[in-house]
Amino acid sequence: MINLSGVIITFNEERKIEQCLKSLQGVVDEIVVIDSFSTDNTKQICLKYNVRFIEQKFLGYKEQKNFAADQASYDYIISLDGDEALSPELQQSLIHLKSNWVYDGYYTNRFNNYCGQWIKHSDWYPDKKIRAFIKGKGEWKGINPHDSYTVSNPANIGKLKGDILHWNYPSYSAHNLQIEKFSSISAQAYYDLGKKAPIWKILFNPTWAFFKAYILRLGFLDGLNGFIICAQTANITFLKYIKLRELILKNG
Repeated sequence: MINLSGVIITFNEERKIEQCLKSLQGVVDEIVVIDSFSTDNTKQICLKYNVRFIEQKFLGYKEQKNFAADQASYDYIISLDGDEALSPELQQSLIHLKSNWVYDGYYTNRFNNYCGQWIKHSDWYPDKKIRAFIKGKGEWKGINPHDSYTVSNPANIGKLKGDILHWNYPSYSAHNLQIEKFSSISAQAYYDLGKKAPIWKILFNPTWAFFKAYILRLGFLDGLNGFIICAQTANITFLKYIKLRELILKNG
């Protein structure tokens, strides 16, 4: 049977971190928390549990998660954010996996809670994520803030039953604030990569993002919140490109 490390990155997660830590109890053999110098009670809550608490200035989303994986004592890792937790079914899947690990990485579905409602459609479910993996067999990649774990051998990936439970936005206002933040990060990342923001992308990409999420991926079945989520998907796409265009014009 292998030893499994639970790795979590946090910043001001006092409302949610305890349910994350509780869900790892009896599943993992160590918990490593990488905290970006939280100013709330995150540290005090974590220290009530048997965790290794490391404070590290935020390096960027994918960079912070790669740093976190490097801190794990064991080569087998389950990675979570501070606002996530393992469902009971996923707990059992991981316990079974410890005596039957076959692949370099395993993906599972993430089930998102939006303003108190579990969202079952649009881009938000099944929302597949590789979160269980062997250290050194891949890395966190992507364009910040939309990181994802990539296994070096894409043919060597398995699937786990159960969900990662994710409490992302408690209110519409919180969603708006995050969209403003994430669209700025995305625009800067796109600018650094030399991407362009022609008018057609500003017009077409948000429209397509809404249509795909609301119609093709059945976002309308989640009612009003489904519509709001899909509209905000279009909104963040729109903001990302106009902010990118602004950066291009500003910097010549």
